[in-house]
This record gives sequence, C-alpha cells and structure tokens, in this order.
Amino acid sequence: MVNKKESTEIKPADNNKLKAGEFINETKEELSKVVWPSRQQLLSESAAVILMVSLVAIVIYLVDNFFSWVANQPFMFGS
Repeated sequence: MVNKKESTEIKPADNNKLKAGEFINETKEELSKVVWPSRQQLLSESAAVILMVSLVAIVIYLVDNFFSWVANQPFMFGS
C-alpha cells in the first residue's frame, strides 16, 4: 500500500503552477486546431443572424399585439 505523503512529491503551490502552465499549453494547442472563418463568411453569416433575429422579433411583436387586441375586444363591445 502506498502512503499518500510519499506519493505526493510536488508541493501544492508548485502543483497549481504546473496545472496553469499545462492549461495554457493545451489551450494554445486546441486553438491551433480551430478552422477560423474567412472575413466574407463571417460578415455574411453575421448579417444572416441579425436579419433572422430581427424578423423573429417583429413576428413576436405582431403576434403579441394581435393577441392583446383580441383579448381587449370583449371589453370594447360592453362599454
């Protein structure tokens, strides 16, 4: 059986430095694998997202106003 004190040779402060350095190296390695979009692709896809978000917001606004109008109709005829 291995004693825990004997198996941990690295001090806790040194261990954190090693973990941080290892994390930075692994992050750089993973970022080098990323296929970044071209400027044209970035602009066209950003425009498509902005357009779709705007259209959905307009549709939600119109549907909300329609349901508000329908909900208020019984009260308009009663007065």
